[in-house]
Amino acid sequence: MKRKDNMSIFEFDDKRFQIRLLELKDEKKAVLTHYLHNIHNGVSTHYKVDALKVLKEYVEYKEEDNFSMVAEEALQQLLFEVENVPFPTPDNYKFKFIDLFAGIGGFRIAMQNLGGKCVFTSEWDKEAQKTYRANFGEIPFGDITKQQVKNYIPDNFDLLCAGFPCQAFSIAGKRGGFDDTRGTLFFDVAEIIKKHKPKAIFLENVKGLRSHDKGKTLETILNVLRNDLDYFVPDPQVINAREFGVPQNRERIYIVGFRKDTGVSEFEYPKPTKKTVKFADIKEKEVPATKYFLSTQYVQTLVNHKARHEGKGNGFGYEIIPDDGIANAIVVGGMGRERNLVLDHRITDFTPTTHIKGTVNREGIRKMTPREWARLQGFPDTYVIPVADASAYKQFGNSVAVPAIQATAMKILELILEK
Repeated sequence: MKRKDNMSIFEFDDKRFQIRLLELKDEKKAVLTHYLHNIHNGVSTHYKVDALKVLKEYVEYKEEDNFSMVAEEALQQLLFEVENVPFPTPDNYKFKFIDLFAGIGGFRIAMQNLGGKCVFTSEWDKEAQKTYRANFGEIPFGDITKQQVKNYIPDNFDLLCAGFPCQAFSIAGKRGGFDDTRGTLFFDVAEIIKKHKPKAIFLENVKGLRSHDKGKTLETILNVLRNDLDYFVPDPQVINAREFGVPQNRERIYIVGFRKDTGVSEFEYPKPTKKTVKFADIKEKEVPATKYFLSTQYVQTLVNHKARHEGKGNGFGYEIIPDDGIANAIVVGGMGRERNLVLDHRITDFTPTTHIKGTVNREGIRKMTPREWARLQGFPDTYVIPVADASAYKQFGNSVAVPAIQATAMKILELILEK
């Protein structure tokens, strides 16, 4: 079978048929890729009926050939596409998990490193879906608040992973239970736990969840997990990524839980590693493109802005991270980049490559690159970044720190696999 030059197999075309996955609706893309990813195990039956409908719908005849032969050939080509990716499912996997609010797959990399098989994933952001597909060969399902999406979650998975967004709950005058979380994204997570009863759960959120709504939000979450859903949930812990091998000061709250019949009644979060890390360990080996170096006018704007805030007694402003230093938490928005500027004196060509006001600064002040942000989150260099820089910064800023997630997941798996 011939393929057009520079064309994905999802777009291939020959004299008999063509498959146009890119024209499919998001849900159909997700069904087909989830089916193919699970074709070697029993989970595939959960997606098979709908997946084959999708395949038949988008296999178009160019001649009067036998459809089953054509469909089988198409299926094999698509299977090749989803399995030949940077991060395939590990051979002889040891457990199954689902990946909710998946982002770009930080949880998934950690779990696959530990021998896990992802059987369902959900992420609504289109650009993040693009990055997820490039690395895992799978297109996430979309809005997890929709029942039709929840219906695609298979039974009998071991671990639920979710980096769910934080929302306030209206619990005034109520007991702060399951029903009080309706209308929030945590309610959808709780609903999935209630239906599927995984052996364990692993939730991640911002550090501020502890004090959100004067602590009522976290209190309600724990009450739902412990009392309404009957899971053993130890006190959540704030984990700093810098203590697990990446040079970024990033604190996030982790909540883990175990189904009561697993017999787990004690849990110890991982202890920090003794590995010393610094920005130099993840710095680009070659001088980055000139576009990452700030213009003289931009630098002056940052200097003036910082001076104004210092004059008011505020500590806000840009920051330059030395090579032997630790980055501030990378976050979405300009502040995430401006508080993580670096010095790079290796630049020799100061010719602007983008439309800037002023000239390229001669001090070597630049933004970190998306690849450096990926490394700050513990993503390996084999991780593909298929999107524009603006989207890449957003995606890594929203992601989890893979090494910290993996260290905690290892502790969880030691208990549920042992049991």
